[in-house]
Amino acid sequence: MSIEDAQVIDIISSAPDGNSVTLTVTDHLEWGNSEHLIKIQDKLNTYLSFMESGEIYNSYPKAKGKELKLEVVCKYEPDEEGKKLLALCEEVISNAGFSFEYRVHEI
Repeated sequence: MSIEDAQVIDIISSAPDGNSVTLTVTDHLEWGNSEHLIKIQDKLNTYLSFMESGEIYNSYPKAKGKELKLEVVCKYEPDEEGKKLLALCEEVISNAGFSFEYRVHEI
């Protein structure tokens, strides 16, 4: 499971308090090329479609009635173009009624 397989949901998890469900994209690629940006966009489109269509409730019934969040966990700090794309994604996903964030996984 990775950003390179746009049609697969990498990780679905429930918050310890049970109030939210997070869908996580795992991104191991370095930033700095347009192909990476396209892969991020394709993967996030899959996740958003999965959430908006309600398919998440069939695949993960624990999500019913919970806040849905989408996060991208990056291995590398996004460059300026990556940050712009992620900000745009946050706007689109927020407008669809879901939470969005990204973070760099510190090893």
